Amino acid sequence: MALTFVPIVHVVAAIFAAVELGLTAYWASLYDVGFAYSYSPPTVNFLVFASVWSLLVLIYIGLTPLYMTSAFHRLAALVLNVLTAIFWFAGAIAAAVGFGGPYNCHGDSGCSDAEAAIAFAFFLWAIFTFLAVVDGLESLRRRGHHVDTAKSTNAYPGA
Repeated sequence: MALTFVPIVHVVAAIFAAVELGLTAYWASLYDVGFAYSYSPPTVNFLVFASVWSLLVLIYIGLTPLYMTSAFHRLAALVLNVLTAIFWFAGAIAAAVGFGGPYNCHGDSGCSDAEAAIAFAFFLWAIFTFLAVVDGLESLRRRGHHVDTAKSTNAYPGA
C-alpha cells in the first residue's frame, strides 16, 4: 500500500500527539510535590485531555476505514478533525497565556518542558487545521454535484 500525503500527516500527528502527551503529563506531575499535594492547572490538564483525544481521533480516522468500513463516515471524520483543531487552538492559547514568557529557563527542566509542550500544542493545532481543511475540501468535492465534462455546454468558450 503506497502512502499518500494525508496518511503521512496522520502518522506525524500521532507521533506529535504522543510526544505532547508525554510532555504535558510530565508538566502536570511537577505540581505533585511530596506530601503537600497541589493540583496541576486546568490548562495543563486540558492539554493532557487533548493529547488523548487526538490519539483516539487518529485511531478512528486512520484505522476504521481500513478495518471497519461500515463504521466510518466521512462527515464524522470532518467534524472530529474540526473539533480537535478547536481543542488544540484553545489549549495552546490558554497554556501560552497562563505560562507567560518567553523565559530563559537556565536548565530548568520544568520550564523547558512547558515551553516545548506549548510549541507542540501549536504544531498540533496547525496539523489538525490542515487535516480539517483537506477533509472539508474533499467532502465538498464529493457532495454529488458532479459535472460531466464529456458533454458540450452552451457556455461561451472564452469565459
